[in-house]
Amino acid sequence: MATPSSLSGTASAAELTPAPASAGTAAQAAIPATAQASAATAAPPAEPVHSSTEQGQTPLDESFAEQTHAEWVRETRRQAWQDTKWDVQLRSYYLDREKYDDSESEAWALGGSIGLKTGYFRERFAMGATAYTSQRLHGPDDKDGTLLLQPGQHGYTVLGELYGEFLINPKTRLSFGRRGIDTPYINRNDSRMTPNTFEAITVQGLYGGEGKGEWRVGGGYFDEIKERNSDEFVSMATDAGAPLGVERGVYALGANYKLGEFSIGAINYYSDDIINIFYTEGKYGATLSDNSKLTFAVQYTDQGATGDQLLRGADFNSDAWGAKADLSFGNALFTTAYTSASGDTNMQAPWSGYPGYTSVQVEDFNRNGEDAWMLRASYAFKSVPGLSLYGLYVDGSDPVSPTEYSRKKWTSTCNGPLPKACSRA
Repeated sequence: MATPSSLSGTASAAELTPAPASAGTAAQAAIPATAQASAATAAPPAEPVHSSTEQGQTPLDESFAEQTHAEWVRETRRQAWQDTKWDVQLRSYYLDREKYDDSESEAWALGGSIGLKTGYFRERFAMGATAYTSQRLHGPDDKDGTLLLQPGQHGYTVLGELYGEFLINPKTRLSFGRRGIDTPYINRNDSRMTPNTFEAITVQGLYGGEGKGEWRVGGGYFDEIKERNSDEFVSMATDAGAPLGVERGVYALGANYKLGEFSIGAINYYSDDIINIFYTEGKYGATLSDNSKLTFAVQYTDQGATGDQLLRGADFNSDAWGAKADLSFGNALFTTAYTSASGDTNMQAPWSGYPGYTSVQVEDFNRNGEDAWMLRASYAFKSVPGLSLYGLYVDGSDPVSPTEYSRKKWTSTCNGPLPKACSRA
């Protein structure tokens, strides 16, 4: 059982705006709590969020930029110090998990983060920084492995973000330094106490929008990664599993086009002598009535060795595809999904949460030869902003490996502003 809770807030010189709390993942149940405040008036009730995306995943159409074109434009107009934003999160997480091999992991951690981002000096340059910490409240030495703490059940503190950002023009930004970023196969994977962050140089752009077709584009070079429960940055190749001393970065380039309820995009990640990952995704939504909508999505990933094949010492290739349908009706969302993985090795996601549609809190269902299907239902309580619950069931087939077997997963989870308002099914 896992119980995460989070207290967060964002403040600027001119305003105090709540920041979204990031809850951890759980093997069986998750209960995040968020308290938010406004300097003058209470924030309006949040609309129920209808999404079947698991925590730690980033859809392609939400990559590279802020959620809306209007938010992007507003940020480019901020003045530096007056609009400096502070973000503070207090996070607690308890996780007790029994794994398929009968081993057990247990820990309770307390921590959070404090960060800031300035406005744009001379409307061109901004800076940001974030420090993270996770400290042990409880953690038996023989029950390591929750990823809430470092190996050995040790706490840690790290400066995870320190970066500069140039505004090339109102729609294009260049960023360099250490920071979090979100794409399908390189992202924060913020599903424990602290997120992944990366040492990188990136260019991101958001073009069109406001009734027209919207293009999100991004590219860059990622040199190092700080994993979720680490206080050190290491080479992207090392983190992927390359032999000691092999250091390589990752080049990434992608784009997504969206018009109305239709979107399609692709992104490629290339690491010399390590791995190449190509990912593409498309979505289409149809409004059925004033309070109902049907959305279809498809995805495909191809992975393979590159150059001198230093990751495995041999050539490999694998691919996976998936399809998903979401039916929203009022505050409820019903989802069904199917994925299939094949090739000569399991699918890999060393720098992110795995983006497969049937990937859930504990299992990714991405082993070689594994097919999986999922049923999911969720409900967001409009009367209690932030309160929602969901249940899901995933059934995976036998993989190719003769030493592994089929797996099934069911989860019921409650997310809300008050832990006492939630209970495990």
